[in-house]
Amino acid sequence: MQVGILGPLVVAADGRQVEIGGARLRRLLILLALEVGRTVTVEALTEALWAETAPSDPTNAVQSLVSRLRRALPVTSALHSAHGGYRLALPREAVDAYRFERLAREGQRALRAGDPATATTRLDEALSLWRGPALADATDARYAAAAAARLEELRLSALEDRAEADLVAGRGDQLVAELEELAARHPLRERIRALLMSALYGTGRQAEALRSYEEFRARLAEELGVDPSPRVRDLHVAMLRGDFALPTAAAPSSAAGPGSATVPGAAPAGPPPAPVAARPVVPPGNLRAPLTTFVGRDGELRRLSDQLRDGRLVTLVGPGGAGKTRLASTLAGSLAATHPGGAWLVELAAVTDPDDVPQVIVRALGLREAGLLDGPAPRGVLEQLVEAFSVAPTLLVLDNCEHLVDAAAQLVDELLGRCPELRIVATSREPLGIVGETLCPVPPLALPLPEAARAEAVESPAVQLFVNRASAVRPGFVVTDANVGAVVEICRRLDGLPLAIELAAARTRTLPVEELAVRLSDRFRLLTGGSRTATPRHRTLRAVVAWSWDLLEEDERRLAQRLAVFPGAITPQSAARLCALPPAVKPAALDLLAALVDKSLLQRLDGPRPRYRMLETIREYGLEWLAEEGEVAAARQAHAEYFLQLSEEAEPRLRGPEQVTWLPLLTAERENLLAAFHFACDTGDAAVAVRLAAALSPLWTVQSNHAEAAAWLRAVLELPGEAPPPARRVATAAYLFNTVLSGGRVGNEVPIDTLLARLPGPGGSDDHPVAALLDPALAFLREDTAAGRAAIDRLRDHPDQWARGALMLLSALLHGQDGDTDAMHADLTRAAAAFRETGDRWGLSMALTFETHVQLVLGDFSAAMTAAEEARTLLHTLDPADDAALQRVMLAVALIWHGDLARARDELRALVAPAARPVAARYLVLAHIWLGHLARYDGALDEAAREYDRARVDLDRLTFDAAVYRAMHLCASAQLAVAREAQETAWEHLAAAFAIATELGYAPVLAEIGVAAAAACLTRGEAELAAELLGAASALHRGPDSFHPDATELGRRLAEALGGDAHAVAVERGRSRDRADALALIGAQVRRR
Repeated sequence: MQVGILGPLVVAADGRQVEIGGARLRRLLILLALEVGRTVTVEALTEALWAETAPSDPTNAVQSLVSRLRRALPVTSALHSAHGGYRLALPREAVDAYRFERLAREGQRALRAGDPATATTRLDEALSLWRGPALADATDARYAAAAAARLEELRLSALEDRAEADLVAGRGDQLVAELEELAARHPLRERIRALLMSALYGTGRQAEALRSYEEFRARLAEELGVDPSPRVRDLHVAMLRGDFALPTAAAPSSAAGPGSATVPGAAPAGPPPAPVAARPVVPPGNLRAPLTTFVGRDGELRRLSDQLRDGRLVTLVGPGGAGKTRLASTLAGSLAATHPGGAWLVELAAVTDPDDVPQVIVRALGLREAGLLDGPAPRGVLEQLVEAFSVAPTLLVLDNCEHLVDAAAQLVDELLGRCPELRIVATSREPLGIVGETLCPVPPLALPLPEAARAEAVESPAVQLFVNRASAVRPGFVVTDANVGAVVEICRRLDGLPLAIELAAARTRTLPVEELAVRLSDRFRLLTGGSRTATPRHRTLRAVVAWSWDLLEEDERRLAQRLAVFPGAITPQSAARLCALPPAVKPAALDLLAALVDKSLLQRLDGPRPRYRMLETIREYGLEWLAEEGEVAAARQAHAEYFLQLSEEAEPRLRGPEQVTWLPLLTAERENLLAAFHFACDTGDAAVAVRLAAALSPLWTVQSNHAEAAAWLRAVLELPGEAPPPARRVATAAYLFNTVLSGGRVGNEVPIDTLLARLPGPGGSDDHPVAALLDPALAFLREDTAAGRAAIDRLRDHPDQWARGALMLLSALLHGQDGDTDAMHADLTRAAAAFRETGDRWGLSMALTFETHVQLVLGDFSAAMTAAEEARTLLHTLDPADDAALQRVMLAVALIWHGDLARARDELRALVAPAARPVAARYLVLAHIWLGHLARYDGALDEAAREYDRARVDLDRLTFDAAVYRAMHLCASAQLAVAREAQETAWEHLAAAFAIATELGYAPVLAEIGVAAAAACLTRGEAELAAELLGAASALHRGPDSFHPDATELGRRLAEALGGDAHAVAVERGRSRDRADALALIGAQVRRR
């Protein structure tokens, strides 16, 4: 199909023309033809086609118009819908305007190469394409005026080139009439006048030539008040002196030289200028004063300045919208004073022909281009540039080289090689790739953490830019405690890309930041309306990404859109899985990944292995392409299958010495693993989901993400559909085991019986180490001690050493619930030995952590601190934040019981400090409770209250059944109330805590409540009852309690109140009670109040 717009609209295919009815349809096709091969957005089409009043529903209106046009075209497939717009999918040569431009350029190049015959042939063919005024059927469209004017200017230049070619070929006598007509229609156009003068003079009509000059000079003075340019005046002087001679074409075999009519690479010779030509004067520069402040790039600016000092070519590389142009122009402005030759910015974004790059630089520098009026030895464009850049130290900024990278690289290499005082800064989305090039990556702006408070957020360059630009359109805008979350979310979801942030900030004029953050799910529709003076590809977020996307080769684009399913890191291995999808991508994955990095579609991540990341904005664009081609499901399936395979390979290795290697590997894949889970769950693929859950259960356990693991495992197990029985059993056991470790319970809200009913029968295999934990963990959660011990006894000789260690760990916890410290110690010793043998650092650290508590109860502080320190050291190699925090809390408790309160306080404060790494909320609860205790011991009751309040805040953040922690907090609050002599409040808290702890049957907390109740009784004068309650508390955990600071202080006060003997008798009376009697005594007091 061919489209003609150089005159009335013509559409033809297979030799026949097709009529396009309707003015608006014709205007639509003409606009798409002007942008052939490129997507024109719905917004741009609406603005172009409805000049006055836009339709109420632009998307539907444009879609309807496109459908009508598609039906009218002879090739309906030529009109594509793509990414929020439409494109005419034809070769550029199918549109006569593009064919004209190519032929005109070829003619111009032939003319400058001294080949007037070829020039005339090409130019005649180009001009023959014109059938009337350009865009004749769109004259009333707002987009048409500038495009038509540009095409008309190109037509006039082609006419001038054709006339010059005829003049050089000796056909001046045939030109006069044509040139006179052109001069009459364009009386102020200098080149036409100079050609007419030359044709007249060369055909013996010297007087007419001089008269033509006088007419031109008089008209310029009358209409514009100016004189002819020096070039035309020089031509006039040459004619007056009789020095003028028509140029001639060089013979093809002749060597170019000073006397030749042509010089290789230069324009053909023309009439000579004045006898001595002046050297061009290089202006001081063309940098524009910035209209906005420069934010967040001080470090990059210093690094770039250093790189340019040490080298002569620095290329700024980075994704679209990263701020490369602004950084380069800011640098040039700062260095302009040190470059006498000037600091020049040359914008290449609008250049479509690589051969035009030198001419664009010439125009930017204000140099005149070579042509007819140059002397008998004309200078080529390259020679002009070399001459200009050899005058003085000069700084040249070539902006947006990525679509012309080969031409830019060749020109830069030539200029730097011949101009030793020239320095060049290039901006590109890929390197130029020449010797001597230094790369300066321009990454997105630094981002705040997701949960950053206001003070931290405003230090982030990304937030600073957003605030700066938002306050410009919405005066008074600032980041507050109320809106900081939305501002941080906006900056993070936009990847810290400056252009995207600026577009978002502009929207704050009409949208609150909270609403803006919500609407970012449709970022390409939302983030439009950039500066009217910006290039079109910088006015919308979609245009920025589309510019990079359009520069990709087919295989690069196909892989890039498939990689958009990766929310996390990409490796050559995972990329290879997607390369294999049909249609297969042929080049090796590693080569394609390197190409996408070079073109700034991927970012290389730090680390010893090759890993890459795609910015979220680019991912969203890639997913649109993937959806358009119907490949989303296949790509996500391949992604999920790859990470299932990786997880199943890792699963057994996470329970032994290899966990040090595999844990960081899988941790780095967290986002991809969750995406695979989401896909399996969303598509109802129970088999993949359950297998993935079973394979990842050791990862969650070792990372101590127990609550999150329990939630994910439960969701997977509830999926309808069949799954392999062994995987379902492992996943169920992992769910129960992680629920135990998270401190949760299986209550009525969890359909545990339903999950159990979907397991294989009672004879289901327990051979898998994790599956062996199913029955003991279930019994623990159901508080069925007998069933738990029976299950453990049945599996005590399990063939897997890790399973035996985990079973002993569960057995120790069961004994801990009963307060049997000695039995707990024995089982923890066995568990530690098993985990040492298997090489499981996590399992050993957990055994040592619980052993710390046992040794505290037994009063062996040295052993407690040794166990806590070893557990902490083990976890340092694995780096799970949660359990590392637990070990720090346990170490602090050991220090408190040992009497080293200052060191304990330092340890706890470091754990809860705002600048510390993220810590699980349950451990923050413990840390704040113990900081409150320390303040209470010092008599700082207000400070203690603040710490307990902070613990309550973190307690409310817990996402699982936090009964144990709530009971501990209530008990701490009761102890504070006792210290403040608020009896009623103290007993209320104790009653609530006792009710929770009794339901749990958790002896350590019940014992804490007994001590607090004893303190409350002493406050109201019941010293003997208080001593008996202290003994009952000791009976609950079957160990000495005289080392706990609260128990120690209370014992001292009771001995003083009762006397030594009476105190000892009362305490022993309480300690001699069995568990039921001890609980009855404590319960009676907390209920009595």
